Amino acid sequence: MAFISSGYNFDKPLENRITDIGPRKYDKFYPPVIANNKGKWLYHEILKPRILVHVAESGDEVYTVRVVGRRLMSVTHIREICEIADKHCDGHLRFTTRNNIEFMVDDKSKVDPLIKDLESRKFDGGSFKFPIGGTGAGVTN
Repeated sequence: MAFISSGYNFDKPLENRITDIGPRKYDKFYPPVIANNKGKWLYHEILKPRILVHVAESGDEVYTVRVVGRRLMSVTHIREICEIADKHCDGHLRFTTRNNIEFMVDDKSKVDPLIKDLESRKFDGGSFKFPIGGTGAGVTN
């Protein structure tokens, strides 16, 4: 009788039904420039082995900096990735199917500060935490 005590109506079983179980639909998390131009991209090109640009019919551009990711990441590493996305990309990033990380910005002037920030982050041993590459003639995971 748990249904009756919770207010379940047997005559209208779909009334007040909970439908948001599980993760929200992925397209709710798109950056605004991606959401506005979905399906309307004219072309993309690799500007450098580390930077891609996608151009939409509207003239909007998205610059992507791809960073080599790892299959196993610590919570502190993921928090640092999120910190970078918050600082440079309005909180948006994307993981590729091969576990690389793509930081997307909507203005070319934001690319160089992002790259400088990524290159400044190193492990104690001196290696880069976020090696930039994985596009064109570059290293991938």
